[in-house]
Amino acid sequence: MAEETPAFQQIYTFNALPDKTFTFQQDSHTAGLLMKWGMCGRISTQAFNFDQTFQSYKKNDFALNFFQDPCVKNSLKTLDASGVWKPLGSDITRVDVEDVPCSKVSVDIFDPILSSGIVRPSGHIVKCFHEVHPDFDQLRMMLLEQESENYHVVSRSDRQEFLFRLFKHVVLGGELCQYEDIISPYIEAAKKIYKDLVSVQKDSDTKEIRVVSTILKVFAYDEHGLCYPCGQDSEQTFAYLCIDPFKRHVYVLYHSYGVSLFSQSVK
Repeated sequence: MAEETPAFQQIYTFNALPDKTFTFQQDSHTAGLLMKWGMCGRISTQAFNFDQTFQSYKKNDFALNFFQDPCVKNSLKTLDASGVWKPLGSDITRVDVEDVPCSKVSVDIFDPILSSGIVRPSGHIVKCFHEVHPDFDQLRMMLLEQESENYHVVSRSDRQEFLFRLFKHVVLGGELCQYEDIISPYIEAAKKIYKDLVSVQKDSDTKEIRVVSTILKVFAYDEHGLCYPCGQDSEQTFAYLCIDPFKRHVYVLYHSYGVSLFSQSVK
């Protein structure tokens, strides 16, 4: 009987799952919001499977294997400078990996925002003055300005959570973002995307629901430098690998900041 490959020798092989659908992509209301927020045509979600047991302490090797895999190289979507979708194509030599906390199983993380004066009891976001940005509001002030009196209403640890990051991404949107007057569309959109990408399981002992996915924020480099998710660094250009260790699936959430391509459907 052949011996199992030691963990340090594992090389993952990946296959695309083109028939995998994501609820938020199929939902016309969410698609309409992404268009309004300037993200439509610049956001993509793809699914792949892999053939080895995922071990979180090997996340860096996993990410490098992912980007160097021939299937991924030929099928992972990226936007070029002209706004055209194309395969990754690059020979990746290095991947920077950030382990993103992901433990939330409810939207309670947003309660401090709802009770701190950022949002009125009606759900309307409070407007405010900003020296640079016209038509600014307290929500974006809290998200962006560390000097804001409300910056610390959400704890540093909760700000790092994947659910909160998704919320921040949809609030800030794309280059031509039309901002919401009320907060609920942002929360609902973040929740739908999160549920699509994150797997949970009931603990057999405590009966509590817990997240089993590992989330990695990734930056990939070829011989010329940073090439994925984009050649230029921007907070609203991002790529996350959402790994389900039991299904052996990895979901890729990608967004490239820029002018939304309104003629394209959400990828």
